[in-house]
Amino acid sequence: MLAVVGSRVYAEAQTVKPRMERNSLMMTRRQALRNTALASAACATVFANRTARAQPKAATASATTTATIVNGPFILPPLPYPFDALEPHIDARTMEIHHDKHHAAYVANLNKAIAEFPELGKKSVEDLLKDLNTLPEKVRIAVRNQGGGHYNHSLFWQMMKKDGGGQPSGGMATAIDRGFGSYSAFRDKFTEAATRVFGSGWAWLLLDGHDLKIEPGPNQDAPLSQGKQPLLGIDVWEHAYYLKYQNRRPEYIAAWFNVIAWDFVADRYSKLSAL
Repeated sequence: MLAVVGSRVYAEAQTVKPRMERNSLMMTRRQALRNTALASAACATVFANRTARAQPKAATASATTTATIVNGPFILPPLPYPFDALEPHIDARTMEIHHDKHHAAYVANLNKAIAEFPELGKKSVEDLLKDLNTLPEKVRIAVRNQGGGHYNHSLFWQMMKKDGGGQPSGGMATAIDRGFGSYSAFRDKFTEAATRVFGSGWAWLLLDGHDLKIEPGPNQDAPLSQGKQPLLGIDVWEHAYYLKYQNRRPEYIAAWFNVIAWDFVADRYSKLSAL
């Protein structure tokens, strides 16, 4: 009798075990399918977000609206032409990032730096840079770097234009010939100065008193802080050219000569030399 009961229990156990294994397998498959679906949805969402962030603005979009910056007296000036205006010499994506990200960061950080000193916000960025030694020590370096970046870039956008390049004329041409012997000699010397900037910085055509000079400048140091007036400058920080030219800085410099706004440079020289 016990043997019969034992046989029945054993048989039922053998029947239940496969059933439990099948149920367990079905649950595992269901969980796997559900987890796969959730993972796929998550990946799709991440991909969509990244794709949306990666999409550049239309190259022909106007850049004439002032960006919203951290509250403060200094604002990001609008780019005076569309992002693609300087193509093919300087690409649209570089111009967009350079203006909307890098220049905007200098403005925001300058506003942050002077927030504790509201009297500094009543001055122009030019006045701040001319008198760095009179600024509170706490903000002096920040104004030198961030204010210099703001000032230098504000000029830089105006020193270039669509269908620019060529050679200066009138009084500007005469001054260059007098200072460097010829336009060709000026271009060679300026190119050398820009190429030889170590790391990040600028090369400048400066008015020092009534003399024209070509000088390199490190980082975002503004010539105003040395008592010199910038007439023309090229930004040789890598963010100004790396997307298109990578490490080929000399190619960028050569291309940049094709977008110089000599009319702006000449007008600036005329006004400053008369002071």
